[in-house]
Amino acid sequence: MSADKNIAPVQSAMPIETSSSNEPMAPAPAKPARKTAAKRGTSATKAPAKRATAKKAKPTAATPRKASARKAAAPKAKSTKAEDSTRNQGYEAKSAAPEPKKNYPLPNVAALAMNLVQAASLAQRAAMLMASGEESGSLGEQMEDAKRVGSAILDVAANYIKNPLKIVEAQAKLWGGYLNLVQSSANRLFGKEAAPVVTPSRGDKRFKDPDWQNRLAFDLLKQSYLLMSQWLDKQVQDTKGVDKHTRIKAEFYVKQITNAFSPSNFLLTNPEVLRTTLQTNGENLVLGMQHFLEDVERGHGRLQIQQTDMKAFQLGRNIALTPGKVVYQNDLIQLLQYEPTTEKVHKRPLLIFPPWINKYYILDLTPEKSFVKWAVEQGYTVFVVSWVNPDARQAMKSFESYMFEGAYAALDAVEAATGEKEVNAIGYCIGGTMLSCALAHMAARKIDRIKSATFFATQVDFTEAGDLQVFIDEEQIDQLEQQMEEHGGLLEGSSMASTFNMLRSNDLIWSYVVNNYLLGREPVPFDLLYWNADATRMPAKMHLFYLRECYLRNHLAQGVMELGGEHLDLHKVKIPIYLQSSREDHIAPYNSVYKGTKLFNGDVKFIVAGSGHIAGVINPPAARKYQYWTNDARPDTAKEWLEDATEHPGSWWGDWELWLAPKSGPMVAARKPGDGKLKVIEDAPGSYVMVKSHE
Repeated sequence: MSADKNIAPVQSAMPIETSSSNEPMAPAPAKPARKTAAKRGTSATKAPAKRATAKKAKPTAATPRKASARKAAAPKAKSTKAEDSTRNQGYEAKSAAPEPKKNYPLPNVAALAMNLVQAASLAQRAAMLMASGEESGSLGEQMEDAKRVGSAILDVAANYIKNPLKIVEAQAKLWGGYLNLVQSSANRLFGKEAAPVVTPSRGDKRFKDPDWQNRLAFDLLKQSYLLMSQWLDKQVQDTKGVDKHTRIKAEFYVKQITNAFSPSNFLLTNPEVLRTTLQTNGENLVLGMQHFLEDVERGHGRLQIQQTDMKAFQLGRNIALTPGKVVYQNDLIQLLQYEPTTEKVHKRPLLIFPPWINKYYILDLTPEKSFVKWAVEQGYTVFVVSWVNPDARQAMKSFESYMFEGAYAALDAVEAATGEKEVNAIGYCIGGTMLSCALAHMAARKIDRIKSATFFATQVDFTEAGDLQVFIDEEQIDQLEQQMEEHGGLLEGSSMASTFNMLRSNDLIWSYVVNNYLLGREPVPFDLLYWNADATRMPAKMHLFYLRECYLRNHLAQGVMELGGEHLDLHKVKIPIYLQSSREDHIAPYNSVYKGTKLFNGDVKFIVAGSGHIAGVINPPAARKYQYWTNDARPDTAKEWLEDATEHPGSWWGDWELWLAPKSGPMVAARKPGDGKLKVIEDAPGSYVMVKSHE
């Protein structure tokens, strides 16, 4: 059956069955959204008029109805005598035994079959587009990736092959776990209490549906999978005789494979998906494959999973709302100055350098979450750098360009806007790494313009860098360099987005595969995920320098990095430093950030916040979430530091403000954008941040 036709499957004549059992039913799934193509976001390419996504068929309407609708008599379906006889036998059986739970009702077979055909047709169209799209030429890259994955795993496997006894011991542990699982399942089968043999790790949301615990079959599937996946992880971690980087890569690749094959990712082995499919006669799969096709179309042949409703947010309308003006711009930055909300402000301005891997408004999401708004309310004249989303015009920009046209240019602009030569500065992630380079460069030239520096989740010593180490070696960087040359000297925004998603594939990939494609639901609006998907490009020269000099060679920490005609030595930086880190940060781990306490030569304060790379930073006091730890001692390792640290409830922002205020000078009359030598160019959030990577 062609997907080009407007398929109208048979409407279900079966009311949704409800349980008469005293046991509570699992929650009914949310009704899959009926929508037009415009509701979810138009595709990057216009589909022909007859495409299934352009002229959508209405799948079978078999979602749970309101109570009044359930009472309506269902149309009586025609049946044969044999079918009637079968039904009568069923009713007689019910009179002799309790009615079974009906969480998984019998579907309308005709409607289900029709919807399955339609879903398969949509999936086939998406597969053909992926095979013929503009990304089809990346087969060579995919083969290189597969070769690299296979090589790392084979290196680990070879270590076991050389030691047969180790294989026997590992197999014995695995089979011992499965024997315990068989015994536990048998006890449950006969009505006995049985504790689980293995449980998901803290924060694993894949098995939250009650039937993963309450139904023996699904619980057995879940525990069997967890036994195998955790066993594989353990074997890789315990591998001896391979270099650390190879082991880390193998561990990461094995984790990606086991995550992909989780039973939660498949129709017949996920209770929520199976239940929804039966209750809606497969309507969820039709909607899911429509989502799948739209995502492939938007990615020009590459799957771009939609994590949130991208049309639910608009910069300047419901995010990035703090009032301000653009007062300066060059090829790389726009400088935003925010309107004061207090009559008096600290004399020394606050200049913020966000990461350019994503856009600055992570610091100015909704008013309730905005660090920028909060800092303005504390009486600071706040300036924020908004980095350009590079195109061919910036393809040759270097890391040195980001220092001179970013840090130095912003300092000059702040001075022109306020008359103040000295500032306090903040750097976030790679923006912080650039700021540390600028501080070392200024120290070498005896320039004293930044009087204190705060670093959010910033690494300056990369010997214990986070999960991104998996992608950092000479072979992979050389391949990345070749890819960027083929794309005009730029790293596409989708590339970095895919990399960061893989670091948390269960949360940022597979959960959306299940929600969008198997359950057929729309992703919910979420400002943080909107920001996460609003990826930026990067110039090849800058990015390759950063990867090689920082991650691969660690030259900044060693004091041998050369930038702007100077050797950068962080020991020459003697200003007060505030190092913020987060306990669950997988990109800039707190133990890696801690190494900065040994490199900067001024008064350094180090704190650890709860949560991760984003939520650990963006945690306003009013939210009353998480906690942070402080410790004035400086032991050799971050682990020792944390063991003796004092825990404080809530946000660390107040602690930072108490540290910064004495370094910010006396209070003066509030400054407004345009009061100084710089005139207003446009309203915040400015035009640079509006540029999308696909434009």
